[in-house]
Amino acid sequence: MARRAAEADKPPVSVVPIALAATSTANGGWKKSDRFLAGLANKSRVTFISHVQPDPDSLGSMLGLAHLVETQLGIPTRLTRDGIISRAENRTMADLLEFNLIPLEEITFDKNEAVVMVDSQPRTGRHSLCDSIQIYAVIDHHETPGDLSGVEHIDIRPNLGSTCTLVTRYLMEQDIPISRQVATALSYGIETEIFGYPREASDLDDDAIHFLYPLADKDLLARIRNARLPHSHFECLLQALQSSFIYDRLIISWIDDLPQPEQAAEVVDFLVRFEEVDWAVCGGVCNGKLILSVRTSLHGAEAGEKLQLVVGNLGKAGGHDRRAGGCIRLNSTSASAIDDLQAELRRRFLKVLNIEETRGQRLVPLRDMLQNLQS
Repeated sequence: MARRAAEADKPPVSVVPIALAATSTANGGWKKSDRFLAGLANKSRVTFISHVQPDPDSLGSMLGLAHLVETQLGIPTRLTRDGIISRAENRTMADLLEFNLIPLEEITFDKNEAVVMVDSQPRTGRHSLCDSIQIYAVIDHHETPGDLSGVEHIDIRPNLGSTCTLVTRYLMEQDIPISRQVATALSYGIETEIFGYPREASDLDDDAIHFLYPLADKDLLARIRNARLPHSHFECLLQALQSSFIYDRLIISWIDDLPQPEQAAEVVDFLVRFEEVDWAVCGGVCNGKLILSVRTSLHGAEAGEKLQLVVGNLGKAGGHDRRAGGCIRLNSTSASAIDDLQAELRRRFLKVLNIEETRGQRLVPLRDMLQNLQS
């Protein structure tokens, strides 16, 4: 697939915006992309990996870097998939842009092969790559700290709203043609990260979007944004609404049987738009784990750090200023064990957000639910 990307139609690269054209003068004036490529020059192959359930930002970043490596070095590349892609828009993106994603568990690494981690960091609990695999490069925009010991090329920019923006800068620095497939993937990857409200974006993210959009396939972008939704999407949303409780400016929704991990994020993306709350939390049980997703409408909220405080040593968590996610492996999936964990997390959320301990109010009153069932 990445090789096909390099051979696809290549419209001329437009003028690079000034903000993105600026380059580092460190190491004799070498750009970050120069140093990234230099360390790969003698490798037999490059394999790109990302976090579990890869999202558009990670998919677009892997494709863009594969295009960069194949075009500049002529080295073959592989794109991997860690877990499933369940969100409808993400599946549609992978299908329409013809990603050839190899399941990570089927990958065998060669001695002279380089492994590049994109949109994630080692040993953060967000991927299933074996710890013994040596990683050449980590390219990311998350603040979630990873174990970077032994990594030769590190480029982590939490000031950016998207890893795809960083990858776009690499392509611009090398001044190579960008195919319609790559431009579309990068554009949608950035869009999904920065187009929410409040926006988590820098001038570099906006410049990257303005650069990529004329090169992207507008029809494919529209089809991805308006992907058809499965029946499970509506079942999950109904369960979330029925189980949502409001505590001051916080709304928490519990889903006992979450169909797919990514649906927790879909729920909070929807709930955070409720005008009476500033925070939205969804926790759902999926494959022996409690998946957590958090959104806030507040600026400077440090959602990732707050979720880390809530989860503590129960599991893994991290994220951005206004978006965060986490995972807790369940010792028991019995109803009583899950109820106890939910109660403990609720107490921790209230404490971290400085909300007085109180009985929650249902978003949808029980009497209304019963009336709807009888009508």
